[in-house]
Amino acid sequence: MAAVLEFQHLSFVRDGNRILDDIDWAVEPEDRWVILGPNGAGKTSMLQLAATAQHPTSGLVRVLGESVGASDVFELRPRIGLASTALARRLPRDESVLDVVMTAAHSVTGRWNETYEEIDERRARRVLDEWRLGHLAERRFGTLSDGEQKRVQIARSVMTDPELLLLDEPAASLDLGSREELLQLLGGFAKSPEAPAIVMVTHHVEEIPSGFTHALLLAGGRVHAQGPIHQVINAENLSAVFGLPLEVASKRGRYSAHARG
Repeated sequence: MAAVLEFQHLSFVRDGNRILDDIDWAVEPEDRWVILGPNGAGKTSMLQLAATAQHPTSGLVRVLGESVGASDVFELRPRIGLASTALARRLPRDESVLDVVMTAAHSVTGRWNETYEEIDERRARRVLDEWRLGHLAERRFGTLSDGEQKRVQIARSVMTDPELLLLDEPAASLDLGSREELLQLLGGFAKSPEAPAIVMVTHHVEEIPSGFTHALLLAGGRVHAQGPIHQVINAENLSAVFGLPLEVASKRGRYSAHARG
């Protein structure tokens, strides 16, 4: 089966700075990838390129079989689910949770003059229930806790049954309880054969849900290691990427890391 996302000899330069350098990478439909690395490694830029929000400086990005730069990105974007802090800032805080999710059907971030059918509302309510948010459907988005807002963003990103799901630090800033609830839901979703290919960016191995299959480690805009997650997430690789001797442990599909000694 063809890859849903491919980077071939990709480089990305912004304001004269080389953010990504000679990246080769492919995501298959059944893959669940985590991209991990320190601040400034280029993780979010990789997600922006995958979301067609940026174009490569050189090399090729192919998303869902279409080459970015030679295809209509407005045709591609509805087939891609995206949850990110940048997108969340554009969601109206006085919009109902139901409308925040439902507007994904028209790729807009606020109700305007669009027409929604009953099937759109049924789909939105079903997705909210799946992410334990059904009881909040009529609440205003801005009144929710950080954990609830993160789950609403993910519910919105899967509203249209995307073929590729991109998650930019979905558990960032959450307290322990909210983080674990979100990761439990994400882990269950990742294990479902009905789920799309998933790419998630994070800074912390503790935020990798169970059910993820592959990992890519970035450092200085270059790939340090990539492949099956159990081969990539280890003390040797993480110590090299983060520049500190680390010990890494795994238990029931979850990882933890701390400084050695």
